[in-house]
Amino acid sequence: MRGCERRWARRDQGFVTAESAVVLPVLVTVAMALVWGLLVVAAQIRCVDAARTGARAAARQDPADAVVAAARDAAPRGAKVAVAREGDRVRVVVTVRPPVLNGLPFEVREEAVASVEGAR
Repeated sequence: MRGCERRWARRDQGFVTAESAVVLPVLVTVAMALVWGLLVVAAQIRCVDAARTGARAAARQDPADAVVAAARDAAPRGAKVAVAREGDRVRVVVTVRPPVLNGLPFEVREEAVASVEGAR
């Protein structure tokens, strides 16, 4: 019996190392994808906040430069802010490229619309 156990022990040597060599890169890739996804979600939330901040400032009829500055302060770094007035409403759009992997072909984009105060 002991001879059989020794043969199996010899055959299994290095098996865990081979499994680890295959699984470890997959685990690292999944972990990196999760971290990147969290960064994109954080950028999305900051864009929502920035668009709302800009829309509130524009609804108070602040100057256009002040509206853009308020939105940029709340937005992620490198965000583009656009303000448009449409009758008695104002629309603020904030767009930014996703962090870390800038080569991907999409942007995070949020907009907020508010009624201008005293426009009646």
